Amino acid sequence: MKVYKLIGTSTMTAVLLASCGASKTASGNVSTLPASKPLDIGGVVRVAYAGSLVGAMVEKIAPAFQAQDGVAFSGLPGGSTGLVNQIKSNTTAIDVFISAAPSANDPLMGSANGNYASWYATLGSAPLVIGYNPSSKFSSDLKTKPWYQVMQEPGFLLGRTDPKIDPKGVLVEKLLSLEGSKLGDKNLSQAILGAPENPSQVFPEETLVARLQTGQLDAGFFYSNEAALAHIPTVSTGIALGATFTVTILNIAKDQKQAVAFVNFLYSPLGARLLSSVGISPSRSVVVGDKSKEPSGVLLG
Repeated sequence: MKVYKLIGTSTMTAVLLASCGASKTASGNVSTLPASKPLDIGGVVRVAYAGSLVGAMVEKIAPAFQAQDGVAFSGLPGGSTGLVNQIKSNTTAIDVFISAAPSANDPLMGSANGNYASWYATLGSAPLVIGYNPSSKFSSDLKTKPWYQVMQEPGFLLGRTDPKIDPKGVLVEKLLSLEGSKLGDKNLSQAILGAPENPSQVFPEETLVARLQTGQLDAGFFYSNEAALAHIPTVSTGIALGATFTVTILNIAKDQKQAVAFVNFLYSPLGARLLSSVGISPSRSVVVGDKSKEPSGVLLG
C-alpha cells in the first residue's frame, strides 16, 4: 500500500490516502501509468505549492507520482507570496516550491534574499476566469450581462484572494484597473472590490472553491484549472491575464533526490498529460537564474 500526505495550510496535519499501486483517485482514473514496476526511490518530497493547484495535486499529480516513483508526497498549499514568507522563516521543511507567478521567486533569489533559490523554470499557464455558483440567483445575469455590472448588484457575494500574499489577488486588482480604464470608470475597482483587504471578499486561495460550491459565494476569481477540475461554470473576463506556474528546487532542500524525481515527473510525458487534464497548458521549461546550480539529474533541457 502506497501513501501520500497532504499538509494543511495553517497546521501540519497529515491526511493519508491509500492508492494501493492503482491509478484511481476520488475523481476517477488519474492517467494510464507505466506498466513497469515503480522506481521505489523511497523517502518523501515536501512541496510548497500555489493554492490554486490543490485539486490538481491531491487528485491527480501526487497519486500518480507516488505510484511511479515510490516517493511519499507532503504538500503545503497557499498563496505563493505567503509561502515564500514561510520558506524564509525556516520553520517548515520544504524541498520544492511551485508558484503561480514568476515574480514570486524573486524574494528567494540572491545573497540579499538568503539564497533560498538559484533558479526557477516555467511549468505551465492558466487564464484568470470568473467562476460562479450555478444555483446563485445571479447566475443568469452573469451569463447575459457584463460581469462588472453584475458584481455591483445588491447582495452579490464575491470571493478573491489577498493581494499581499497571493499573485491572483494582484491580478484581480489589475483586471479591475484595466477594465475601469477601458470603460472610463476610475471608480470601478473601488465599487466592486472595496478595500484591498475587504474581509467580506478576501479568503485563503485554497478555500475559495469550497466556499463557492457550498453557496457562501455567488462568484469568485479563479484560474481556469481550478474551475475545470471542480466543474465550476465560468465566464471570461475579456482581458488576457492569468497564472504562469513555475517550479524550483530550493537550495535548502533536505531530500534532493526525491525533489529531483518530482520535478522530472512534472516535465515527463505523463506529467504533461496530467497538467493538461486539469486545465493547465504545459510549457517548455524556460530556466531563469543560474542554471548551473540545478541539482544533478534535473531534466529541464
